[in-house]
Amino acid sequence: MSTDALSNLLLEAALVVYAGAVLAYLAEILLAPGLDRVGVAHRRTLVGAAAETSTRAGAEADPGRVDPSASLPPTAGRWSERGERAGRLALPLLTLGSGLHLGAVVARGFAAGRAPWGNMFEFAVVGALVAAGVFLVLERRYEVRYLGVWVSAVVLGVLGFAVTVLYTEAGPLLPALRSTWLVIHVFAAILATGLFTIGALVSVLYLMADRQGPAAGRGRLGAYVSRLPDREALDRLAFRLHAVAFPIWTFAVMAGAIWAQYAWGRYWGWDPKETWAFVSWVAYAAYLHARVTAGWRGRGAAGIALVGYATMLFNFIGVNIFFTGFHSYAGL
Repeated sequence: MSTDALSNLLLEAALVVYAGAVLAYLAEILLAPGLDRVGVAHRRTLVGAAAETSTRAGAEADPGRVDPSASLPPTAGRWSERGERAGRLALPLLTLGSGLHLGAVVARGFAAGRAPWGNMFEFAVVGALVAAGVFLVLERRYEVRYLGVWVSAVVLGVLGFAVTVLYTEAGPLLPALRSTWLVIHVFAAILATGLFTIGALVSVLYLMADRQGPAAGRGRLGAYVSRLPDREALDRLAFRLHAVAFPIWTFAVMAGAIWAQYAWGRYWGWDPKETWAFVSWVAYAAYLHARVTAGWRGRGAAGIALVGYATMLFNFIGVNIFFTGFHSYAGL
């Protein structure tokens, strides 16, 4: 079996395993009991008390973590036994899928004889792997179990789109792309995109929790939202993810400009890809500036973050498919 065929086989296996992870996470949510009003109020009291205690101690509470020692009423947000069993399968499946996914990327690199991110298909595949990897790190550090269903669904969707729409056979790069800067510039862009993706998901969860408000616990969606950390913790986690991703994206833009000087004799030419990369940079700079200096938190900050992520998606899909320029290397 060729390494290209092995890469495709591993990618297909990863798709199946990721689908199993999505189903397991969904089963955990759907089988969980709802909350009554007393349970919701009690949970919020406990979370608020834990945050107040942490503040008095001079230490910031970890984002996404709820004190496991706090005892809740029987109906106050505990997973059902069947839901627990399903949930225990979800994380191992996501981890296994990530391992198969990594193997597919490595095999693709050997098949192509280069770094495996030279076209739109490879960018999507590696970007999805980075998003899964970021989640696994966060899960180990912060126990962000509530993010699992969203991350696994996004990774599954991106991989499915890549395999069915974007697929390109492994092969050599165009002459203009044969540079060490491909490894540096493109990988930095992929890493930042993966982090921005998780940050966007956390921002969406913040808006969901904010919209539910006192009604959290009613219906399946309400029951899920009631199990999220408090909104301040979600807002804090989103900020941290964006604060890590932004300098990496800044470096990616700068590295791209240096590469452009070597390849085309100019640092910046307002090519569509360059322009939208700058638009994304401005959007995320506005988010961080508003969050840090202007005191924007909550809905406003989450909205700016999602606008920034929308520009990233347009840069990846819209610019690559519908615009032509120096960066027309989608491989489609």
